[in-house]
Parts: sequence; structure tokens; C-alpha cells
Amino acid sequence: MTNSKPPVMKILDAQDKELMTVRKIAREGNALIIRGKIFGAMPMVAKLTPAEARAALKLLDWRTILFLLTILFRRG
Repeated sequence: MTNSKPPVMKILDAQDKELMTVRKIAREGNALIIRGKIFGAMPMVAKLTPAEARAALKLLDWRTILFLLTILFRRG
């Protein structure tokens, strides 16, 4: 018998405390829908639209873009 839990992603604050647990990321039309819980208790659904995704890219510099491209290959 295997105890396989569904995959989750945790977003942590500066003190490594859990801010949000993301349980599902899916496409809905032209938006990205993120479902999870904030502080382990409050259900939340967030929507990322194309306009907001473009706005997020404007916040990144080249060093951060390079970091994002390599983050999956880093230990941690």
C-alpha cells in the first residue's frame, strides 16, 4: 500500500513560515488559475491574466531571469 500524497508547492515568508500551499495550477481560458490555502486554513483562488503576467515580467532584471531559468537545477 503506497501513501502517495498529491503534489503541493509551498510559498514561504522570509522566516521560512508557510504563507500559502498551492494545490493546483490550471489554465482557464487565457488566464492561469492558482488554487490553494493561505496560512494552511483559508481557501484561495488566484487568477493571473496575460496583462498581469506581462506586468510581472517588467519587474524582473536579467540576473533574476537567469536565476529563474536555473532554479530547477539547484539544490535546496
